[in-house]
Amino acid sequence: MLINPENPGNRTHTGLARSLSGEVRKFVDEMIIPNESRLAQSGDDGSRLQSELAEEARCAGLWGLFYPLSHGGKIASLEDYLVIAEQEGRTEYSPAILGSHSALDAHMLLKFGTDEIRKNFLEPMASGEAIPSYGMTEPGHGGSFPALITTSAYLSNGHWIINGRKWFVGNTDRATFVTVLARTAAKDTALPKALSMIVVPTDSPGFKVERQITMMGRSLGQGEISFTEVEVPEHNLLGGSGSGMDLMGQRLGIGRLLRSMNWVGLAQRCFDLMGARINSERGRTARLPEKQLVRQHVVNVYQAIASARELIRVAARSVDAQRPNNVEINIAKIAASQALCLASDSAVQLYGAEGISDLTPLSGIYRVARTSRILDGTDESLISSTGRRLISFYEEHDTYHFA
Repeated sequence: MLINPENPGNRTHTGLARSLSGEVRKFVDEMIIPNESRLAQSGDDGSRLQSELAEEARCAGLWGLFYPLSHGGKIASLEDYLVIAEQEGRTEYSPAILGSHSALDAHMLLKFGTDEIRKNFLEPMASGEAIPSYGMTEPGHGGSFPALITTSAYLSNGHWIINGRKWFVGNTDRATFVTVLARTAAKDTALPKALSMIVVPTDSPGFKVERQITMMGRSLGQGEISFTEVEVPEHNLLGGSGSGMDLMGQRLGIGRLLRSMNWVGLAQRCFDLMGARINSERGRTARLPEKQLVRQHVVNVYQAIASARELIRVAARSVDAQRPNNVEINIAKIAASQALCLASDSAVQLYGAEGISDLTPLSGIYRVARTSRILDGTDESLISSTGRRLISFYEEHDTYHFA
């Protein structure tokens, strides 16, 4: 499994996580949230501010907390990291500023990368000199169907030659390398052995950012990229040839949990904003605390957040124990997405017209919430695959034992 924690149940380690979560919360509240409007701006000002805040996070010892311990990370257990990730997630800009957006890539490169990959990509990334991206989905193909992948790579004189196209690739506006999922075997090869992951520097001849893709009218770093006879060394292969499906599965599982942790933090932010609105002078004038439907909003959001947190914790614990449970991971992702969607929608409703304007952070959070039902697997695909797995379980067992 991807994560290999050191003493995940150690009480001192848990205490460190809680201490760091307090420091992260303070940094987010004092340094990032007050600058959200500037960070939302496209262009040099927003990018420059993001870089400045990332450097301040480094100086404060709060950058890359879930990186591998060998490369500057401080937390090795997913369950412990939950309390930190929630605080990082209270603003949509924290993952890039605090380095949590690249922690998954760091673990992938460390475990599956060659010595050359670790030296050329992991070490620069850990020092803040490199930015990763990941290319899986292709134009015209559903992201959940790897059998439809047409991007190809073949070996020639010790180099991989890559051709194809990917879209909805994160960090395309600033990435220095991309891990691309490509077909490396003949068409008649069984899918589990047909795909591989290859690390490609974005300054390679033949690599091109075709366009940036806005999400609900806003730039979130997503884009479309192409490979035309892109040539990279053979040692840029991540894992073994034909191991792409296995690596994709591991990446998706951990990625879903990491995103879910951030989404719960963002839902908590909405919950706090709801409380502030209800008890504000305007809220009391409108008698919001006395209205039963307002109370129902509050209870529903609380229940959704509390449920998602515990589901994530259970799933994270299974990963820490080296026994990842895809049912638990998928249900946790669905629950976190639903909690964020409900929290953002309820908060917008209580704020009224202000909630859908740029006068509050809620319009931006609402966009993130809506994408959460699609990123890392649509609700429909996760529900279908998880339901199938649960039904199949009862073909051989009488009782399902919850964790």
